[in-house]
Amino acid sequence: MLRREGWLINHKKTYRIYCEEKLNLRRKRPRRCVAAAHRLERPEISTVNTCSSMDFVADQLFNGQKIRALTVVDNFSRGSVAITVDYALKAADVVATLTHLKSLRGTPKRIQVDNGSEFISHALDHWAYENGVTLDFSRPGKPTDDAFIESFNGSLRDECWNVHWFLSLDDARERSSTGGRITTNSDRTVRWAI
Repeated sequence: MLRREGWLINHKKTYRIYCEEKLNLRRKRPRRCVAAAHRLERPEISTVNTCSSMDFVADQLFNGQKIRALTVVDNFSRGSVAITVDYALKAADVVATLTHLKSLRGTPKRIQVDNGSEFISHALDHWAYENGVTLDFSRPGKPTDDAFIESFNGSLRDECWNVHWFLSLDDARERSSTGGRITTNSDRTVRWAI
């Protein structure tokens, strides 16, 4: 800026004056969230509805409009418990899905989730506390901590979402819930069919 006005001045002198006038502001380092409790060994899963996993899958309709799906899997049976498809899914939608599942099959003791904004929200934390459910967060950058849901989402994407070209949100909901098939095929069981 001084050079534009015609001043010939060394950058080191400018920096020295800048520091003497205490114009330098230190940049604050972002604080890292530290877990309140140390990570414990995960207990053995012995029955259905003991532990579930949740994650999101994203795709788009034929016109480019983005859609997301919340997938919930029972870790013992490795079967789909719920698939909720919508344009945007927030923490309130996650809580609504879990409340609906509670009325159908009860609550699991533990739910494995990643560190997404929908899962670290106060709404889900409050729901889990009221229902006696432990939220088990995976370590940042370690998707293998929740391998059941990652495997399920890969199968869902390979066998349903990548195969079909969704025309509408209702079409995506129907094909996701029926396993991508409108007619049933008794020879092959589809892992994600509800």
